[in-house]
Amino acid sequence: MAGTHPSWAEQVKAWGVHLFTASGIVTVFLALLAGARQDFPEAMWWLLAAQFIDGVDGTLARYFRVAEVLPEMSGKSIDFVIDFAAYAIVPAFLIYQAGVLPEHLSLWLIALVLVASALYYGKSGMISADLYFVGFPVMWNMAAYFLIMVFSWPEAWNAAVVALLIVLQFVPIKFAYPSRTREWRAGNLLMSALMVVAVVATLWHAPQLPSIWFWANVAGLAYFAVFAAVASLGLAGARGRENN
Repeated sequence: MAGTHPSWAEQVKAWGVHLFTASGIVTVFLALLAGARQDFPEAMWWLLAAQFIDGVDGTLARYFRVAEVLPEMSGKSIDFVIDFAAYAIVPAFLIYQAGVLPEHLSLWLIALVLVASALYYGKSGMISADLYFVGFPVMWNMAAYFLIMVFSWPEAWNAAVVALLIVLQFVPIKFAYPSRTREWRAGNLLMSALMVVAVVATLWHAPQLPSIWFWANVAGLAYFAVFAAVASLGLAGARGRENN
């Protein structure tokens, strides 16, 4: 109850949640080690594990009232440290290490990815009032996944994609926050689930990529790209109001 000192059991549970969150940095480091060996499927598995931890720790924190039980600890600060490593630093390293960019541009583009991502984290309006990411979110793990594991594009095409995503981080385009964006919520969650299945199947079959999983990846990517365009034009909310 409010005003009472948290019990020992409550504090243990709250610390357990913080330790679970902090364990994400270990999976990120293991992804880095795998990338250094150029074992990109293993690196992606570890990044997927980090994303899983990031996806459920907030729910656990709310359930166990972690902020109330341990007010001197900031789970968000722990999250920020791990997220930047998992979604920017290590994916950027994997893209660089995979050699999918032109050699003369690779280091420059990766430097821009990191600087742009750091600046994006400094934005006060990173998430809009209607719960969208504003600009391409720092999800370079997905960019690395598609460029390394799904597509076999020429280096120049990959460079163009990376450059475009860097620019889109600072363009006020709305990108879905699948677990929070209200418009098309059912579709967003369904396609997110499809993407998880496609990623797991792709990594399981690596280095081969059965066509069914290639097209499942493409379908998920296309869905969220179209949704970003529709939401940015203000059509998603209008459609949602029409259906209410």
